[in-house]
Amino acid sequence: MKFISKVAAVTVAGAAAAALSALPASAATGNAWAWHTPAVFVQTDNASGNTILAYTRTASGGLQQAGSYPTGGNGGATNGSVVDHLSSEGSLAYDRQAGLLYAVNAGSNTITVFRVRGAQLIRSQVLSSGGQFPVSITFHGNQVFVLNAWGGASIAGFLQFGGYLIPVPSWTRDLSLGTTSSTIFTGTPGQIGFTPDGSQLLVTTKNAADTVDVFADGLFGPSAEPTVTSLPGTIPFGFTFDQYGHLALVETGAGAVATFAIAPDGMLTQLGSAATGQAATCWITAAPEGTLYASNAGSATESTLSSEPDGTITQLGTTPTDAGTTDAVVSSDGQYLYVQAGGPGNVDAYRIGPRGSLTETGSVTVPGAVGGEGIAAS
Repeated sequence: MKFISKVAAVTVAGAAAAALSALPASAATGNAWAWHTPAVFVQTDNASGNTILAYTRTASGGLQQAGSYPTGGNGGATNGSVVDHLSSEGSLAYDRQAGLLYAVNAGSNTITVFRVRGAQLIRSQVLSSGGQFPVSITFHGNQVFVLNAWGGASIAGFLQFGGYLIPVPSWTRDLSLGTTSSTIFTGTPGQIGFTPDGSQLLVTTKNAADTVDVFADGLFGPSAEPTVTSLPGTIPFGFTFDQYGHLALVETGAGAVATFAIAPDGMLTQLGSAATGQAATCWITAAPEGTLYASNAGSATESTLSSEPDGTITQLGTTPTDAGTTDAVVSSDGQYLYVQAGGPGNVDAYRIGPRGSLTETGSVTVPGAVGGEGIAAS
């Protein structure tokens, strides 16, 4: 075991050293660009040129465009998709501690790294995603992982150093889902994400396998194989974690949100479930005080749910949105919810009230974002 650990350490260190020699001298400056101006970033996923639109918040909680930033890559579309071309959750991720924004360019098989300065973005890096058609990206500490949906599907890992990503080839894991560019959008994997403590890395496979795959993760990267929990017929899609650390998983096939405990060995145990009563429930996000919001693309609604310490989950209400409700994000202060609507390419803004109630405060059209997915708040 000690020998294996030493080999792993040498492998990771070697990859880092090789990549660092190619980085600009400014890579060591750390979080020099980070400011604290609240902003919302929206990805267009446009096939002719992926772009991030930056928005500041108005006094009423609405959005006002502050900038437009090409990623240097192209968006893409899964086969048969309409309002969410990536058919995934988490294609845009903001690392507040590092002051970095990560975007996937599905049509170019690349990742873009931006330094964040308030509502300004400074593009610092475009690099290979380590696979085909990246759709979701996540981070914990200085580890970053991307989920590639085609080519059988895979995850690829990177070290973040001084605001730059360094590929670690030994962290790549094939998911063996048999996906190709012809795979229908329900059959591609849905999301990758860390548990809150960073010890486990989760992947949802949607209808490709109806599983949640959990990799143990540590200093030397993910385990060689995941622990697999099979959830037949549920189409596990988007997920988040509630205030008690439970996994809150959208089961699109069941039209429900279910909560699970994750054991140290990666196995899931269901704790509760609540039907949304809506069509195409696929995405979910959490507010700081514990409220959960699930997006229903087929119904053009947002479902508000609450969870309890024992994992019991209850639906509190449903709020109309623009057509094609997809990914959503809560502002860093927990006061507002911003919801993407892939039909018109809008972002709808809502004030969060008592028991998670939502009051619309405005809507903006994001240029070139029809069918686009990816939203993050600083």
